[in-house]
Amino acid sequence: MNVIVLGAGVAGVTSAWYLACTGHSVSVVERGEGAALETSFANGGQISVSHPEPWANPRAPGQILRWLGRTNAPLRFRPRADWRQWSWAAAFLRECLPGRTRRNTDAIAALALRSRDALRALREETGIEFEREARGILHLFFDAAEFSRAGARAALLRGYGMQVRVIDARECAAIEPALSECHLPLRGGLYAPEDESGDAHLFTRRLAELAAARGVKFRYRTEAIGWDIVDGRVFGVRIRDEHGLTGVLKADAIVLCLGSQSADFARLLGEDLPIYPVKGYSVTLPVAAENGAPHVSITDESRRIVCSRLGGRLRIAGTAELAGYDLGIDRARCEAILARAREIFPGLREAGEPQFWAGLRPTTPSNRPILRRSRMPNVFYNTGHGSLGWTLACGSAQALAKIIGSGSVL
Repeated sequence: MNVIVLGAGVAGVTSAWYLACTGHSVSVVERGEGAALETSFANGGQISVSHPEPWANPRAPGQILRWLGRTNAPLRFRPRADWRQWSWAAAFLRECLPGRTRRNTDAIAALALRSRDALRALREETGIEFEREARGILHLFFDAAEFSRAGARAALLRGYGMQVRVIDARECAAIEPALSECHLPLRGGLYAPEDESGDAHLFTRRLAELAAARGVKFRYRTEAIGWDIVDGRVFGVRIRDEHGLTGVLKADAIVLCLGSQSADFARLLGEDLPIYPVKGYSVTLPVAAENGAPHVSITDESRRIVCSRLGGRLRIAGTAELAGYDLGIDRARCEAILARAREIFPGLREAGEPQFWAGLRPTTPSNRPILRRSRMPNVFYNTGHGSLGWTLACGSAQALAKIIGSGSVL
């Protein structure tokens, strides 16, 4: 079939790859100048299979209340006159119920494990390089109450088949020596040795190159502006190129991977996707040769901040902000996550100025991605992955290819 993928972020490019691998003729439409220049550009860099717990959980409402009014809070809610924001927030609270949280965790864990296996197979097949660190992820606890729940969390993850273990502060420093100088009261950690980290932008760009070599056509600087619908049937997508010229691309099937814009585009089909943009920030810091920076990827469970080593750089990312589609960078929040990293790693020696970045995570209230056929028989969704875009990307794209191939698209 002739398939068009809308969006060249990590979800779109992996979708194009697996569709091409199953024999489809694939084109990708992307408004940017290249692949992975928006949400996938400077994320936390983790492939965190060991973190399937959704943001919406029974403890979340109390945490959010405690964080209200704090400019450096891990989650910041900026109320707007936007019914979609309030509707999403209400749905989020419903997903905090224990039964819903467990079902969501089960579903995310299953998809994360499939995605991990798919990524490993892809890496073995192609030899793709993306500044990968295969040293696991170390979840750090600086709060005694949070650390007291680590055992139950480890048992849950082991029940899914994940290798995790609870460790004390001394073993944390043995696994990551850069923690030996930590100024904070480290209670202990949860170590997931099978997790990985790397540069998601580099991964996506190189996979796009491999996909192009396999015959996938990439139309950069081309924006999807609507659907080509005749008598209630979608025949293609309307586009506008960099010169302002408009046209229509015909297709047998269309895959929507437009991140936070997916909801607006689906609404043109009369379908309401529960996706809202959640802004996250990152700081990319050049580090010196002898630098005191970690090599093991770190998750600070108290502040919801992650650190990943990308060659000669350290990526520090975190926070969640509900502020609509605003991409403005709040320097105070970036400075806060950088200051936290300096507290955890006081031996850190920087080799240049930090680069601040903000991106919009396409997030559902449940944190589960939307991976299905739309109300139109030849339009499909692979979107809404939230903060787990790279973790779930290969598994989601592989599943999408099976959904499209499982029956005829009329």
